[in-house]
Amino acid sequence: MWTQGVEWLAAAAADPRACKRAWDHGDGIALLAAGRFWDVLSVPDRLGLLTLDLLWRPSLPVPGPTLVDTVAHRVGFFLPPDPSGLWIGAGLRYASKGAWVAVPPPYRAARSLEWLVPPDGTGSLHGPGALELALRQASTTLAVLTPPGEG
Repeated sequence: MWTQGVEWLAAAAADPRACKRAWDHGDGIALLAAGRFWDVLSVPDRLGLLTLDLLWRPSLPVPGPTLVDTVAHRVGFFLPPDPSGLWIGAGLRYASKGAWVAVPPPYRAARSLEWLVPPDGTGSLHGPGALELALRQASTTLAVLTPPGEG
């Protein structure tokens, strides 16, 4: 079931076999280069979880791969590579060419990393336009729901 997702994700490694060995026999985490097959937009977890909920609608395509780090309190959205990508906002971090991303295998969590939406192996990613719109909606909602002084 996870075979295609494993192969797709491991293809981003310099040595896909070593990557899969690290997932199976090491600590379960591999460092993969961003910018070749995908970039990652990392956001604070409250914003990311609400954004993912907004993207998970019957009228929209199934969301792309999405990773959560429960210790860093971050959610990472996998996007098409865009070396000139410009994402501006409080707490946003964009990993593209030259950056490395720690990922667990698609079939299980490792340490504090877990897939909320694992890669399915088709190369499906988040659409930047849909993600931006959902981030704006989520940010507005959180601004209304967050009491003054807690931002």
